Amino acid sequence: MTDGPKRRGRPSRTTGPGGPDARTRILDAARAEFAERGYDKTSIRGVARVAGVDSALVHHYFGTKDEVFAAAVELSFEPALVIPAVLGEGTDGLGERLARYFLSVWENPASRAPLLAIMRSALTHEAAAKVLRGFVLRRLLERVAEALDVPDATFRAELAASHMIGIVMLRYVLRTEPLASAPPERIVELVAPTLQRYLTET
Repeated sequence: MTDGPKRRGRPSRTTGPGGPDARTRILDAARAEFAERGYDKTSIRGVARVAGVDSALVHHYFGTKDEVFAAAVELSFEPALVIPAVLGEGTDGLGERLARYFLSVWENPASRAPLLAIMRSALTHEAAAKVLRGFVLRRLLERVAEALDVPDATFRAELAASHMIGIVMLRYVLRTEPLASAPPERIVELVAPTLQRYLTET
């Protein structure tokens, strides 16, 4: 007896027992490509080649290059996991938890390289900047602002984010000393009170 015709429909997410599914491989490949090539030189075809899939499958899961880029950004920050942990204990100590989380993401070598590529791409390419702005506003700042019982909550959350992004630029992108070599705990100690004031003081 011969097998019937293959069924059409949604492509399989798996590649075999114990192997990463296609979507995971695509995201890992996208982070690697954006880190190595930057936003402008990364292509859907290149991501597909590194992931070992057809480019049509990349389009199936993510659509456009902008959407692949946004997913790679989200993979680095994992807001669905981290935001509840940062906000779940209330506003007491919020500045410290936010500073500690932000620095922990950048101190992790696995996430630092793609994040550096994301930052550099956003500085030089408007499409990448638009994607990053949208992610920061919708997925991070608005979630934080919703937990704040203060006037101008979104503005305050943006001020806190601008403070941390400034640290990122000087410490990890420009590597300005002595900030580049300062222990993360020392940075948290000094920055947390300012973030707390931005986010909670009326």
